[in-house]
Amino acid sequence: MLEVYDMFMRKIFFILFIAIALGVFLYAGALYKKEAPILEDFEVHVTQPLPGEVVESPISVRGRAFGTWFFEGDLPVSVLDADKNLLGISPATALGEWMTEDFVSFEAEISFEKPKTATGFVRVMKDNPSGLSKYDNHFDVPVRFDMQAEIMKVQVYFSNTVKDPGAIECNNIYAIEREIPKTQAVARAALEELLKGPSESEKRDGYLTNINSGVKIKSLVIENGTAKVEFDAALERGVGGSCRVTAIRSQIEQTLMQFSSVVKVIISINGRTEDILQP
Repeated sequence: MLEVYDMFMRKIFFILFIAIALGVFLYAGALYKKEAPILEDFEVHVTQPLPGEVVESPISVRGRAFGTWFFEGDLPVSVLDADKNLLGISPATALGEWMTEDFVSFEAEISFEKPKTATGFVRVMKDNPSGLSKYDNHFDVPVRFDMQAEIMKVQVYFSNTVKDPGAIECNNIYAIEREIPKTQAVARAALEELLKGPSESEKRDGYLTNINSGVKIKSLVIENGTAKVEFDAALERGVGGSCRVTAIRSQIEQTLMQFSSVVKVIISINGRTEDILQP
């Protein structure tokens, strides 16, 4: 009888041991999953926003990407609706040495127009100055939009071949009203709208921009009535002729000077102010 009892107790202890070991294993697995390192086959890791997070304009984007995704310390980050329509785009800046094959931290702030879908994506794109599709790559984070976000109106300025068919005055530019999600960074949001250029319907009405496509805002600071805006080199790439240069300056200046806090605009390109936008 005693032997039967001993065998019974041994079985009980064995079962308890297995249960405890299994519990420790599952807990360790869950902890590892929570703190798991980035998988080597993922070249981008976005920490903000998280998948499924509700976002509104402007949105802050942070994460890490392989240095090979950057070009001159930047990589493009965009906001898309569920139909993959572009709502806004801005360069993310590397927060460290980017000429490496290891991970590099980045951050960006993007103003985007009001979406027509409740869901969309934040897309981190590999900067591809070659323009060759075989080097394209991107990483999407699904997000939800705050459809109750307040709307505000801004003006952007373009040339118009209907209102000014002879283009006698190079600084003749005309305002178009745009609706954007309400934001504290309204001046930057207006500039982002300007850089998008006219929509297809606006083009049919004769509106055109003199600003190159793909221009990026590197910084915008407004102090004591002066707006200091810095662009990347794309702003003056291939630009020629005094008329076009005048029109570019007018578009930027008038878009910023619609705000009462701005009475003067200083434009720079990669830190240069004196020798930029030459005819």
